Amino acid sequence: MSFETRVARAARNTLGAIAALTLAATAAQAQTYGIATMPPGTLSHTTASAIAKVLKEKGGMNVLVQPTAGETTLIPLVARGEADLGIANIFETEAAVKANPDLRLVGSLHSLRGAFWVRKDSPMKTVADLKGKRVVLGFSAMRTIDPMVKAILAAGGLNEGDIKPVLVPNVVRGADDFANGAADMFFFAFGGAKVREVDATVGGIRALTIPKDGMAAAQKIVPEGYLTPAVPSPFFVGVEQPMEVYTWDNMLLTNAKVKDEVVIKMIETLQANKADLVAVQPALRDFDDKKLYKTYNLPYHPGALKYFKDHKLEAVKVQ
Repeated sequence: MSFETRVARAARNTLGAIAALTLAATAAQAQTYGIATMPPGTLSHTTASAIAKVLKEKGGMNVLVQPTAGETTLIPLVARGEADLGIANIFETEAAVKANPDLRLVGSLHSLRGAFWVRKDSPMKTVADLKGKRVVLGFSAMRTIDPMVKAILAAGGLNEGDIKPVLVPNVVRGADDFANGAADMFFFAFGGAKVREVDATVGGIRALTIPKDGMAAAQKIVPEGYLTPAVPSPFFVGVEQPMEVYTWDNMLLTNAKVKDEVVIKMIETLQANKADLVAVQPALRDFDDKKLYKTYNLPYHPGALKYFKDHKLEAVKVQ
């Protein structure tokens, strides 16, 4: 083989290697990540939209929001790798881990605060006033919402026998039934677009107060629920004076197949661009890498654990 031939072959090999590397880099950049979440109009859907926007615009990651019927539906999708990320409340997550062994936590995104709402012109002011009223229950697509509703009823000294159940698959349907006059109240998380929609549709809504001394009864049903302060504001629709509202954690989930470096990059990008998250979803004011890692007895993704270790972050106590 002549010297010229050897040089030409070497050049072709080098160009081939460069092309392969370029294609690999392009493919990595082009990879699409799905984030499974609740239906449009829910707080979690807005949270997912904020995360997808920031990861795409600030992290160069193509992240698409995948709406589902509810958390009972989306968690198995994440565990199976049909979605790379998911957002679900802590109750749904705890209930699903045993049946979905590949499910992993990234961490606690923010607190969820919810309420029972009634029409603003209703004489009802507290949870106890729901006795004999039509109350949304069931939540077949969101199994752990039902115990939460029953826990809040218990805080008001009520149980299922004291009310008229209106069975719904999810919180969106519950809100629609309320707006259509089929229920006397609805349960939803503060910050959801649906809450503002219903408020405008019915001419105003009011959040019912939860007696603090009733929380012992509520926590016998749902131990992870607790009360936090709320004041009148655009976020706390229907809060007419300072009060305490029902609170729990909303989690960012992934699966064991997602690479460590992807999870780390996601956390880094979200942490560095909190203002952009809050601009889309005000509830993400709570987001902080120091609050991601909590003492839940659930498996965290190795990438998240490496991030926590590298940043010397210890698990914080729940609540």
